[in-house]
Amino acid sequence: MAARTRAKPAAKRAPVRAVGKRRGGKSAWATVHDLVIRRESIGVLLWVVALLAVPWLVPFTAGLADARNGFVETFGLLIFAWIALLACAGWLVIRGEQALLWSHWKPYAVGFACGAFAAGLLGLFTPAWHLGDVGVSEHSLGGELGYWLTHSVPGVLVWLATGVAAFVLAWPQGAAAVAQNAPEYLRAAWSWHIPTRIARTARGAFDLIFPTKPAPRGSVQVPIDSMMWARTSGVTVDADEEDDLEPAPEPVQAEMFPEEGDDDDEPSEAVTVDASGRRSRGGWQLPSMDLLADTAPVEATTIDKDQRAALIEETLASFGVDARVVQINEGPTVTQFGIEPGWEIKTKTFVEKDAEGKPVLDKNGQPRTRTEEVSRTRVRVQQITTLANDLALALAAPSIRIEAPVPGKPVLGIEVPNATKSLVTLRSVVESTQFQRAAGKTKLAIALGQSVSGEPIVADLAKMPHLLIAGATGSGKSVCMNAIISCVLMHASPGDVRFVMIDPKRVELSAFGPIPHLAFSNIVVDMDKVVGTLQAVIHEMESRYRKFASIAVRNIDGYNRSPRAADRLPYWIVIIDELADLMMAAPFEVERQICRLAQLARATGIHLVVATQRPSVDVITGLIKANFPTRIAFAVSSQVDSRTILDMAGAEKLLGRGDMLYMAPDAAKPKRLQGVFVSDDEIERLVDFWTSERFAGIERPTFDHLYDEAKAELEQEGATDDMFERAKELAYEHNRISTSLLQRRLRIGYPRAARLMDMLEDEGIVGPAEGGGSREVYAPESRPAYEAEPEELRFP
Repeated sequence: MAARTRAKPAAKRAPVRAVGKRRGGKSAWATVHDLVIRRESIGVLLWVVALLAVPWLVPFTAGLADARNGFVETFGLLIFAWIALLACAGWLVIRGEQALLWSHWKPYAVGFACGAFAAGLLGLFTPAWHLGDVGVSEHSLGGELGYWLTHSVPGVLVWLATGVAAFVLAWPQGAAAVAQNAPEYLRAAWSWHIPTRIARTARGAFDLIFPTKPAPRGSVQVPIDSMMWARTSGVTVDADEEDDLEPAPEPVQAEMFPEEGDDDDEPSEAVTVDASGRRSRGGWQLPSMDLLADTAPVEATTIDKDQRAALIEETLASFGVDARVVQINEGPTVTQFGIEPGWEIKTKTFVEKDAEGKPVLDKNGQPRTRTEEVSRTRVRVQQITTLANDLALALAAPSIRIEAPVPGKPVLGIEVPNATKSLVTLRSVVESTQFQRAAGKTKLAIALGQSVSGEPIVADLAKMPHLLIAGATGSGKSVCMNAIISCVLMHASPGDVRFVMIDPKRVELSAFGPIPHLAFSNIVVDMDKVVGTLQAVIHEMESRYRKFASIAVRNIDGYNRSPRAADRLPYWIVIIDELADLMMAAPFEVERQICRLAQLARATGIHLVVATQRPSVDVITGLIKANFPTRIAFAVSSQVDSRTILDMAGAEKLLGRGDMLYMAPDAAKPKRLQGVFVSDDEIERLVDFWTSERFAGIERPTFDHLYDEAKAELEQEGATDDMFERAKELAYEHNRISTSLLQRRLRIGYPRAARLMDMLEDEGIVGPAEGGGSREVYAPESRPAYEAEPEELRFP
């Protein structure tokens, strides 16, 4: 049997290597293609393009110079913005974050708008610069694009539109605030009367350069500012005072653009101009502004206003009140947040059903529901005002005041105290435009302070016409009185305004004792002289009315403008620092005299400024309140005191130290202010100016004879007093009698009661004063040299 043999397997052939192929199976071209399309390569390419776009790389990029120069001619300096954009894009591509390049559209919109606006702004300049081979003077810094945007009407419109769009896109909150406050800004700009002022200034300059009227006989050359003032005021300049007229380095404290014809009827007087530019009549000079302290520095606020606004909205929302802050007005003491009430929305939830009335289920097997709005009503103001204490707690404030609503605005004002208070100086208000405008029309302009929005508040005492000031001790009443007096002294001479000061405290007004503006020789500090002083003021009022009637005029302004007036009458301001002391000493006489002056003295130029620290109904009576429409309330201790002063609550929430509520005569609600502050050094400098030797030769008439006449009249009335018989009857009814008993039972004032007591002593009816206030009444049979009396009057 033949043996079987296994055949050997054939050996495997080695694979044939393809020519031109890599071991991995890819060709060289594919490898190069993979390297080119890598994202790192694209990023590097963007960097290279950005580098080649640099204008100064001319030797290395000679082939691309024309394209690059055309780009520079079109965009100017914005070529560097494109270079930065390409470099940033290349960096993002290399890092694999290229998705950020197209994830948001807003950065591109803001960038293109800002770039277009910047191109137009740069297009206004054509300096002799070179960017590579491109001369900037032939185009502009913004290139041809910037030149077109600012040198053609369509381009200017596009340029302004891109600027507005850039502002809106970059800062939406600021744009919304500007759009909301735009009407107020336009009204403020319109109130400046810029076209009218420019026209008047141009007309005045034309009249000075090209005079159309010959100079009056006897005239002298004076500086331009003095000549303009003399022409607009209708007064003449003495030749003897030519040397004193020097150019004023500071503006004159008068109306910047006086109305024509205001003072045409006033008699001509000599005008005095000092080196500081302050002018007056009758030889007097007005003090310089340098006597007052400069504006106090404003301290930085540590609490952000926007954070407080957000906290207010969150607190109201936590109590279910929909409201938002739409205005923020920061003042020197408080910040007012304007709150706009939202809506109360009532909704109802319904279960969705199909056509067969069965509930429609969602993917979780629950019935599908929908919510519909049923009603929408405004949030009531009372819902916000009742949360005052909760808002104060949330804001960590000692107290807040809610003004609902703010006059003239459709918002509620939440007034929150500032963390740091700013000092309002008298000079900061006096130098404001509002005060300058008021001072040009009246000599009785007074600076009160700044509102919660920082606006200077100025008032005219002639229009008030009387002012009542009340507040607790240390709230700022005396400082307010000093500020009113100092403000008048800054721009009124003794020929314009005279003061009658009554100071029962003896120390509050003593600093103004030497000034030449006092109508009487001294400040009245004795209670026995108060009634006589007020009676003397009443005599002056009656005397002025007789003068008005003699030349047929109605008020002091008409009298001073009339050519038939014998002399110019000054205004009188009666300052009473503490009304409560006067009402305790002689309530009936003082109330009667104050009310009569308040009712009749306005037309004669006599005005009252009365202050008290005890705002109770027995001091501020209803008759006094009715004749004092203008009132200032400082911080008080209770709501009852606030209602006594203002007839409404609010003063009990004030912060003190000059924080006040000012009730103007033409306002329905009081306005919150931070009063101006006058230091003792400022008052001392002001008094030293008016008492200096420069005014030693000027005659200053006083009116002490009016007090002597009033005192003699009161004594004559006391000598023939018809109350004497009733006083005798009252004395016989008691064993001891006092002056206060006569005041209460006979309803008379203290001076009259004291005179009756002296008359009873002279008649031997009562004994001498024993120091305790009451006196012993002598019996008819025991008193010395007693004359027989009728039986019904004998002492039992």
